[in-house]
Amino acid sequence: MSLKYQIVPVTPYQQNCSIIWCDVSLKAAVIDPGGDLNKIISIIKDKKLQLQKILLTHGHLDHVGGTDELRVAYQVPIEGPEISDLFWIEMLPDLCKQYGFPMANSFIPDRWLNQGDKVFVGEESFQVLHTPGHTPGHIVFYHAETAMAWVGDVLFSGSIGRTDFPQGDYSTLISSIRERLWPLGDDVTFVPGHGPLSTFGIERKHNPFVADNS
Repeated sequence: MSLKYQIVPVTPYQQNCSIIWCDVSLKAAVIDPGGDLNKIISIIKDKKLQLQKILLTHGHLDHVGGTDELRVAYQVPIEGPEISDLFWIEMLPDLCKQYGFPMANSFIPDRWLNQGDKVFVGEESFQVLHTPGHTPGHIVFYHAETAMAWVGDVLFSGSIGRTDFPQGDYSTLISSIRERLWPLGDDVTFVPGHGPLSTFGIERKHNPFVADNS
């Protein structure tokens, strides 16, 4: 398979930022650059990648804090999340102060993404799934050829995303997981926003929040 990726934990929250690239063209994207751009840029340079775009699963600080700085540094477009998360992005400077994060500018993505959209990185294509609940505009990036999904803070190994933030909703999140993610197949490996990778099949068996028998 020509899709490659490297996970880079960033920010005090150890958020799983991912650098993904097409091994044929070396064109790359960064998913959720929450901060610590020196780590991200070092990998881009070491692997001689051509950064093509920035992809965002949702608007929370630890996932988007480095977005505008990275955009300016590489002059690349931002794609995602879904437009309902705009209010989170607009609050970014205030949230940085509130949580003690380095100052970050708010921004407007070049392309808001919706259910059924496609995103391209080099020769690789990703399906966009709108998965609200953790945030209203949360999306997932699914790469069918490798059965890989970047799910942000929707689903974790053994847990699910918080729903106590503004416009979060527990029942909506559970529906997003069961109706949008499970149909992709048990063999899908997912990269969560925090913590270790897992598969949908394992979570359907063992995750106490969304297991089939829960």
